[in-house]
Amino acid sequence: QVQLVESGGGLVQPGGSLRLSCVASGTIVHIVSMGWYRQAPGKQRELVATANSGGATDYADSVKGRFTISRDNAKNTVYLQMNSLKPEDAAVYYCNGRLYTDYRGNWSDYWGQGTQVTVSS
Repeated sequence: QVQLVESGGGLVQPGGSLRLSCVASGTIVHIVSMGWYRQAPGKQRELVATANSGGATDYADSVKGRFTISRDNAKNTVYLQMNSLKPEDAAVYYCNGRLYTDYRGNWSDYWGQGTQVTVSS
């Protein structure tokens, strides 16, 4: 029943910006954390950024100072503002949600289908 839907990907020139959005819908009791991962061709999926319920954020070293993750808890939405984009940032970006969907005390990870980010001149 829970779905994560990403949007905002596309083609951008090096040095440009994009903002990705991810909306979690369905039966959600509590969001423990939400984050973004990416996977480039021939590479493993890697963590980009996460934001937990207390407001703490974590970033991959490769994106620190350029990317910003933020959350709108009322809308169950997480954003990734990407500035100063580089060709090596090109990848499919996946939204992750660590969510409680019932009151049993267990959380589960949910994933979106991914949105393509292409950085090219």
